[in-house]
Amino acid sequence: MNQVERNKHTGKDYLKFIIPSILGIVLFMIPFTYEGEMTILVALFASFFSSALGSLIPILVLILITLSALLTLIYRISKPKFIENSKFLKGLFDVSPFWLATRIIGAILAFITMLELGPEIVWSADTGGLILYDLLAGLVGIFLFAGLLLPLLTDFGLLEFVGTLLVKVMKPIFKIPGRAAIDCIASWVGDGTIGVVITDKQYQNGYYSEREAATIATCFSAVSITFTLVVLEQVGLVNMFPQFYLGVLIAGVVAAIIVSRIPPISRKSDNYYTGTGTGKDQSDNVPEGYSLLGWGANLAVKKAQESGNIKSFITNGVQTVINMWMTVMPIIMCFGGIALIIAEGTPFFKWLGTPFIPILNLLRIPYAVEASETMLVGFTDMFLPSVIGASIPSDLTRFVIGGVSITQLIYLSEVGGVILGSKIKLNIFELFIIFLERTLITLPILAIIGHIIF
Repeated sequence: MNQVERNKHTGKDYLKFIIPSILGIVLFMIPFTYEGEMTILVALFASFFSSALGSLIPILVLILITLSALLTLIYRISKPKFIENSKFLKGLFDVSPFWLATRIIGAILAFITMLELGPEIVWSADTGGLILYDLLAGLVGIFLFAGLLLPLLTDFGLLEFVGTLLVKVMKPIFKIPGRAAIDCIASWVGDGTIGVVITDKQYQNGYYSEREAATIATCFSAVSITFTLVVLEQVGLVNMFPQFYLGVLIAGVVAAIIVSRIPPISRKSDNYYTGTGTGKDQSDNVPEGYSLLGWGANLAVKKAQESGNIKSFITNGVQTVINMWMTVMPIIMCFGGIALIIAEGTPFFKWLGTPFIPILNLLRIPYAVEASETMLVGFTDMFLPSVIGASIPSDLTRFVIGGVSITQLIYLSEVGGVILGSKIKLNIFELFIIFLERTLITLPILAIIGHIIF
């Protein structure tokens, strides 16, 4: 591309990039305090939506999960024309027997929880009830507004602009495109699930390879600052937020550098979802005569010009929402519910944590036996380690438990479930291996930081 072509962009062309991108930043990336809690506009809209519907929200979740299971089953049996002739609907309901079973089990668990049938361990407030009434009731609104408004963040050039500026940082250190910084920031100030949704969308659109998408989803879908405060409150260390969050950031960066370079992520292919050998991201190929800023602005304006009209914006947004409702929520209900039942009703995760006792003793962490029980239970839900460890008398131990639970990142009841429901090529076994790797990497780092502080 030459200098003459670059100068063809008019002020109106730049506004097509600037205005939607600023709106996307304001909606997804600018935190503010509302009624004493830090939030972002998209999360606040979701909260208003949930408040407006009130007790109808769990019923809506049940209907959506049930529809997902029924329509998938109907397509499997009779292949009705209204699904067969629609590329979108066929992609939604033409799934493997495994995912069909997942949707059916998710619907059954939702019904059992709603009607409180059978053993209490299945539908209690700590298992099925936590997933249906707390997690999914919140996610249904987040998926609605994130899905509808996400194109402002992804389709009008912001990722191209930021990706060009940050490619010299993200590529050599984390082996991912610069645009992944947006996924991370959206998770950091908003919600980890939003980061996964952005990553999945970019992967499907051909901007991330299979390996890059797996790296970003499992290493950069960070727990929000808000939830970090909730964890700190649970372990009684709110007054230590600056030291705690600095420790979490250091451990998280080190984990991302290492995990992106070892199996299973390192074994993922560099192929793209679109089937091409190369992706659409041009931010790391700056032509001669262009500055990083100039090339980034040029790519951003071109992307904004290609973004389509309002009709396609709305259509794509609605399809994204329906896809997340019908695909992701049944998976979270199924895997999250089963995982919490195992965690609450059996000593399984206590057994899994036993090998950590000598490691914790080596790191001189007090109450190593009690702390070991929290090390792997976070794979089911990230809040469980803090709940279990809150009664441990040692500030150092609670500091480490809280920090590890946040840097593990992958929880079946939330981010892990969303990843499994996405097109990103990671299965539940690979997620557990990555979860274990992150635990083993961040534990000693946080232990060292804890010893320095305490």
